[in-house]
Amino acid sequence: MAASELYSKYARVWVPDAAEVWKSAELIKDYTPGDQTLSLRLDDGTELQYKIDPRTNNLPPLRNPNILVAENDLTALSYLNEPAVLHNLKVRFVDSKLIYTYCGIILVAINPYENLPIYETEIINAYSGQNMGDMDPHIFAVAEEAYRQMARDERNQSIIVSGESGAGKTVSAKYAMRYFATVSSSSGEANVEEKVLASNPIMEAFGNAKTTRNDNSSRFGKYIEIGFDKKHCITGANMRTYLLEKSRVVFQTYRERNYHIFYQLCASSHLPEFKAFKLGCADDFYYTNQGQNPIINGVDDAKEMRNTRKAFSLLGIGERDQMEIYQILAAVLHLSNVEQGTFDICTFDNVHLMVFSELVGVPCQEMAHWLCHRKLKTTTETYVKSVSRMNAVNGRDALAKHIYAKLFSWIVGSINSALKSGGKQHSFIGVLDIYGFETFDVNSFEQFCINYANEKLQQQFNLHVFKLEQEEYMKEEIPWTLIDFYDNQPCINLIESKLGILDLLDEECKMPKGSDDTWAQKLYNTLLKQNAHFDKPRLSNRAFIIHHFADKVEYQCEGFLEKNKDTVNEEQINVLKNSKFDLLLKLFEDDEKATNSNKLTSVTGRPGQTQRDNKKTVGLQFRQSLHLLMDTLNATTPHYVRCIKPNDHKAPFSLDPVRAVQQLRACGILETIRISAAGFPSRWTYQEFFCRYRVLMKQKDVLLDRKQTCKNLMEKLIKDRDKYQFGKNKIFFRAGQVAYLEKMRSDKLRMACVHIQKTIRCWLARKKYLRMRDSAVTIQRHVRGHQARCYVKFLRRTRAAIVIQRNMRMWVTRKRYQQQRSAAITIQCFLRAYMARKKYYKLMFEKKAVVIQKWVRGWLTRQHYRRAVAAIVLLQSCVRRMRAKKELKKLKVEARSVEHFKKLNIGMENKIMQLQHKIDEQHKENRELSERLIAVEKAQSVEKEKQSKEIEILRKSEQEARAKAETLPSLLEQLSFLQHELENTRREKEDLEERSNIYKAQTEQVGPLSPKCIQLDNISTWFSFFKYLKVKELEQEKQSLRQQLDKREESQQEKTKRQELESENKKLKQDLNELRKSLTDEKSDLLPPSPGSLPYNTLLEQLNSSNEELEMRKEEVLLLRAHMVRQEALKHKVRKSSDIHTLNEDGELWLAYEGLKETNRLLECQMREQEHVHDEKYRKLLEEVNKLKEEKEQQHKLLTQSLHLPEDARIEASLKHEITRLTNENLDLMEQQEKQDKTIRKLKKQLKFYIKKVEDFEASAQQNNNASMMNAPVRAVNITRKEKEYQGMLEYKQGDESRLLKILVVDLKPRGVAVSFTPGLPAYIIFMCLRYADSVNDDQRVSTLLNSTITSIKSVIKRRGDDLEMVSFWLANTCRLMHCLKQYSGDEVSVTHNTAKQNEHCLTNFELSEYQQVFSDLAIQIYRQLIKCMDDILQPMIVASMLEHEAIQGVLGSKPTGLRKRSTSFSGEGAVTVETLLQRLGLFHTTMSQHGMDSDLIKQVVKQLFYIICAVTLNHLLLRKDMCSWSKGLQIRYNVWQLEEWLTEKEMADCGAKETLEPLIQAAQLLQIKKKTEADAQAICNMCTSLTTAQIVKVLTLYTPVIEFEERVSNSFITTIKNLLKGRVESSTLMMDAKKIFSVNLPFTPSSVALDTIQIPASLNLSFLTRI
Repeated sequence: MAASELYSKYARVWVPDAAEVWKSAELIKDYTPGDQTLSLRLDDGTELQYKIDPRTNNLPPLRNPNILVAENDLTALSYLNEPAVLHNLKVRFVDSKLIYTYCGIILVAINPYENLPIYETEIINAYSGQNMGDMDPHIFAVAEEAYRQMARDERNQSIIVSGESGAGKTVSAKYAMRYFATVSSSSGEANVEEKVLASNPIMEAFGNAKTTRNDNSSRFGKYIEIGFDKKHCITGANMRTYLLEKSRVVFQTYRERNYHIFYQLCASSHLPEFKAFKLGCADDFYYTNQGQNPIINGVDDAKEMRNTRKAFSLLGIGERDQMEIYQILAAVLHLSNVEQGTFDICTFDNVHLMVFSELVGVPCQEMAHWLCHRKLKTTTETYVKSVSRMNAVNGRDALAKHIYAKLFSWIVGSINSALKSGGKQHSFIGVLDIYGFETFDVNSFEQFCINYANEKLQQQFNLHVFKLEQEEYMKEEIPWTLIDFYDNQPCINLIESKLGILDLLDEECKMPKGSDDTWAQKLYNTLLKQNAHFDKPRLSNRAFIIHHFADKVEYQCEGFLEKNKDTVNEEQINVLKNSKFDLLLKLFEDDEKATNSNKLTSVTGRPGQTQRDNKKTVGLQFRQSLHLLMDTLNATTPHYVRCIKPNDHKAPFSLDPVRAVQQLRACGILETIRISAAGFPSRWTYQEFFCRYRVLMKQKDVLLDRKQTCKNLMEKLIKDRDKYQFGKNKIFFRAGQVAYLEKMRSDKLRMACVHIQKTIRCWLARKKYLRMRDSAVTIQRHVRGHQARCYVKFLRRTRAAIVIQRNMRMWVTRKRYQQQRSAAITIQCFLRAYMARKKYYKLMFEKKAVVIQKWVRGWLTRQHYRRAVAAIVLLQSCVRRMRAKKELKKLKVEARSVEHFKKLNIGMENKIMQLQHKIDEQHKENRELSERLIAVEKAQSVEKEKQSKEIEILRKSEQEARAKAETLPSLLEQLSFLQHELENTRREKEDLEERSNIYKAQTEQVGPLSPKCIQLDNISTWFSFFKYLKVKELEQEKQSLRQQLDKREESQQEKTKRQELESENKKLKQDLNELRKSLTDEKSDLLPPSPGSLPYNTLLEQLNSSNEELEMRKEEVLLLRAHMVRQEALKHKVRKSSDIHTLNEDGELWLAYEGLKETNRLLECQMREQEHVHDEKYRKLLEEVNKLKEEKEQQHKLLTQSLHLPEDARIEASLKHEITRLTNENLDLMEQQEKQDKTIRKLKKQLKFYIKKVEDFEASAQQNNNASMMNAPVRAVNITRKEKEYQGMLEYKQGDESRLLKILVVDLKPRGVAVSFTPGLPAYIIFMCLRYADSVNDDQRVSTLLNSTITSIKSVIKRRGDDLEMVSFWLANTCRLMHCLKQYSGDEVSVTHNTAKQNEHCLTNFELSEYQQVFSDLAIQIYRQLIKCMDDILQPMIVASMLEHEAIQGVLGSKPTGLRKRSTSFSGEGAVTVETLLQRLGLFHTTMSQHGMDSDLIKQVVKQLFYIICAVTLNHLLLRKDMCSWSKGLQIRYNVWQLEEWLTEKEMADCGAKETLEPLIQAAQLLQIKKKTEADAQAICNMCTSLTTAQIVKVLTLYTPVIEFEERVSNSFITTIKNLLKGRVESSTLMMDAKKIFSVNLPFTPSSVALDTIQIPASLNLSFLTRI
């Protein structure tokens, strides 16, 4: 493609700038080959003439189209150059607040200098399992890629994090390790992940410090290997460190700090455990006050110290070892304050030196000596020589550095020991946190080593990038040529090869008189002319320059030899080796071993020289460790993270272009861009290319073969075949070709838009003309009609006006007259009323004046009286006060006298003697009471024996009476009948006597008797005989009544005896009360309580109750005897009477006989119950008596003990005893109350059950009577056999529970049961078995069955928790069993929902409400497992169906991407769609419905699933910039609509699932709504009520145009949104909690299935169960 086509008018280019590095400009004139200048216009409107070098003819780099700006991957840019990279990073970092960007295989991380909410656990879960190109760039994406490659390829991985100080390397490495710890779980018992993370605060405390560039700068390099087992679980970790900056221990520049641990220790010096260290603030020590800035803003050193100690404890480093570490650190601080005098002989400040010697456990004098002297060894002699002040200070600092370095190494070793695990390591992921390329004003040995390490890493990076490019081209089978890239091997050879810089440095260190100057001269002589990468500065002979890959750096030779040798006075080390401090000896164990080995090898020669020769220099050690690191990295698959420091002022989200470009060049990002640009940086799959550039094709060019279609299009559009290549799956483009295609696409779309606009504008103009013509005609028609109507209206109004005037004038006249008349009447009325009121007010005034005078005079009189009384009372009180004061003085004088005290003491002694005497009398009375109690017990036992004998006699007599009563009617009925007959006979007798008297008188008058008279005489004699029999019977009844009277008198005598016993009991009570009164005299509060007062009262009450019970027994005996006497009398009467059958004509005797039998049965039952109650009461009385005896003994002991105690102790002892006694009584009463409550509940249930049963029986009896009455005339009745009525129980044998549950729970397959049988059948069967155990009143069976059921269900869920059908099946059955326990419990709530038949099946003996709660908890547990199963199934489908799938074809156009390709496929076969998601939801719903799950519970499950769909979709939307566009918002709205339609179809629109989708709906609306003006911002704030401020801002920030006609959201609009939402109270989290589970509610759902109708299928093999 010719330059004239690209550099045309309006083309945008980049021009160099001193301040901003690159500036954007626009061509205002076309470029033609041969032009010397380009006419440009900058963004600020300034015109510029850009000169073109005629020799190179290099044109300024072109700028990418706006649609390619802010891409996730820099390699997706069409024009790959330095300004494009810088601009892309600036837009993402400053405008979009995105700190991560891909650059091929590199993750570029820019330090935001602000805490961002992008590292929560929800974000880790969102990135887990995702491909690297699917999500926005993130450190978690790199960590996930490494983790997946390790699991997939079984190859070790490495994450290389580099960057300069302050760029955020440590934080990035920390978050990578945190990601591994979160996504994997440890295989051992110990929590290895926490230990790995706990190593970070320790290493930061001991290895990080504040610098001018970074508040938490790592001053060492570290490589952490995190080990994994075969299941990819963390098994342990190992850490390697590189080049600790020891010089920082003794020296810091201005505004810098020493290592954090020193300041943490000083901030915690006030703690008791640190008092012995004698520390103060950090400003008191030389090693911590040199920077003059000991405080970091926002950091609490004391709090950080607590975190460090907590991390030590978590890693298993005990408190003792920690205190030893802090002790060594305190010693180093005190060593810094050791100062030398100005004399020739060094003298040290004694205070700090003594503290140092005490802390390290060495003699003070010996340490002071070797701090000021050194030992010189020759072949024959040894000299001790004093050192100068400077050398002494250097020796002190060298000792401090050496101690700290040893301590640091020991801590690293301890951490590695703690991170080791017993499990076998299968693979590992290494995280390298190493310093980036550094260049300062003064560069020394540390910067040289750091840059040397970066040279090695850059070489490895270049080779890896080149290798990946090769593999990509070979895989796609396209021709490729060797790409030229920068090779830094010559620079590495300059440093590490033979006779290189390090080799010459080590050689100079071995020289006896070697110095930095001589080493510099050797470098000039050896390397200056032989190596192009080495140079000498012009104005210095003690420095050298190396041309590194990033920049050339000048190093100062001063201090190189000393730092390389790292020498320390051996005598000082020997003094420390003789320390009594254990940890200090451990630190120098390695030195001791090395010394011993040197002694063995050096038999001859100079010992000092041999030891110096064998000691490794720092440079050699670093080179060896670096080679080992490179070998490790080469054996792994590397992943690169390059950290960029945006500015030197630590300003948040501010990018300094100059500093950014320096780091981009130094970290190899631009080299990666150059390698990519040299080949084919832009790569498209054929499907992506077709979807994007379909608009450039004609309909006839579209073939079924997408690959051939794309080839044909490319051949037409780009003629130069070298600009692109066709691979197997992708099309490869040279740099700039995608921008050219985008330009053609935008031109085509722009022409299409113009054509559409032309057509629409024509249609609108014609439509407007036609509408105007129709409007004109309509207006004319309406105007003419309006004029005609106006004329008619005028005529009508004229006529109406005349009529109105006439009537109006008449009305006005009449109105005026009426007003005048009413006004006159009103004036008269008011005048008369005024005169009447005036007279009335005068009378009232006079009356009230009299009343006021009366009350005022009375008040004045009362006031005078009250004053007089008050004065008298005051005078009396003054006089009495004077007398009281005089009396008080007398009493005080008497109280001070000695005789008064003696009198009081004499009175106290007398009272004590009286109390002792009273106590003895009470002991005697107690003995008498105990004897009386024994006598009462004996009498009670005798009485009980008598009662038992009488009861036996009564039983025998009752049996005889029962045998006799079998043939006799009821005695009471016969007695009433005989009395009735007796009255009739008396009446008949009187009538006969009257008649006979009349007859006799008549016969005497008449004369002799006739035969008729004789007959009458015979009749009278017969009646007299009958009367005689009746009288005899009455006499017998009289005798029986007398006998009954005698017996009643006997019972009365017994009552009198009982009354005598009661009187005796009352006397006993009185004696007890007197005893209590005698013990409680005026000093009773100082004595213990009377022994046995409360137990004696309870005993008397129980005796009274037993006496009453005896009375009742005697009365019952008398009643039984009376019945027996009546039966005997009636027996004789019945035998004598001959007409007995006449009495039983209507069956009254049979009814009486049945009543007697029923009465006897009831009496027997009552006798048994009373006997049982009496035995229980007797047993309780015995227990009470025993308790009383024990309490009496305790009271006696307490009384004897308290008499020997002093007065205060006696009171305290008595109070303690009373408290314990009352506590025991309360506990006993509580137990009794609980038992009574249980019995009451049980009796209430039984009573309700019996009442219901009686009501049902009465109702059925009434129905039967009605039916019998209705059907009485019908004679023909068919007699049928009754069917068996089942009781809804299943009988099983003891021990069959395990067999039942194995068949019904463990081995049951839910699929066949759900389809074939009644829903919830296992729950019904278990409950029917439970009813049988309840009916037999076997609590052991009930508890065994229920507990075994719970255990079996839990085992099934634990074993097959990932089987959705199994979990759903047992959730439904567990809920059904729980509902059955409530439905058949018999409580009021459940009874109302049941039928009469179901209420018969209620539990009768056990109350199982506690098990209802247990089953409720189990159901909630299964519910959570069900949600987890569904979540696992839906998780892979949600993002693909809701976000990635394009249901509305052609709405969303794909954009060009870089090397990080998205893994999701376009719509085609096998793609996951919303229909697939809905089918899965429908399957869930069908499964739960088939299992008989409650509809309310199904709604809760659906609500939870919709929340998960919303949360996962929204979280991925917030993490994917490519999804935040207008067209994607339309797609999401369509998908949500389909979900809502599914809810409506399943009749679950009211379950609350729609509300859970509200955040997703609002996010989609936010993508589609207008986002320009302040009114739009207000509308967004009012609309997005379910989204947090962070989420709204994130969506607006990520909003990316897919086509050229869209615009990005401006920063000012986002700022307006933030200001409007500032007052909203909400959570600050960015992500929705996808793991949140709503609280589940299990409403009571009674079943309509009757238990007696349930049949057990034969296929279940439950033949050992029997239906009852």
